[in-house]
Amino acid sequence: MALWVPTNSTDIMSKKNLIKKRIDSFKFAFKGIRDLLKTQMNARIHLCLTFLVIAGGFFFEISNIEWLICLLAIATVFAAEAFNTALEYLTDLVSPEYHPLAGKAKDAAAAAVLILSTFAMIIGFIVFWQPFWEFLKSTINLSDF
Repeated sequence: MALWVPTNSTDIMSKKNLIKKRIDSFKFAFKGIRDLLKTQMNARIHLCLTFLVIAGGFFFEISNIEWLICLLAIATVFAAEAFNTALEYLTDLVSPEYHPLAGKAKDAAAAAVLILSTFAMIIGFIVFWQPFWEFLKSTINLSDF
């Protein structure tokens, strides 16, 4: 692998532009996250549930694989919500008037979020049910169950 060494001022400027473009792309991505959380109630609900899952993970000391599965579910739901929001914005731009196909596109994107959210909820039940039940039994003395 060859080491890149600038040979003139043009090379240095192109390297600076490349770095600036990478920094700008991160700024745009964080702007998108901010907009998502500011404008989408469901994204804020997902965020609250994310904090609950993370707190539960620490409290119940879930395994590394359970952490990975929960974090993957969380990231997938947020990504789906972001794609859904982007599709809604784009649909509103190209079809400001009602059109049945625009409605179908929005419905399909919303269905994707619903499917992934439901799957994430099932994962949460699978991961947290047993430790929650053990905690409940020890707290309320339900040893007969």
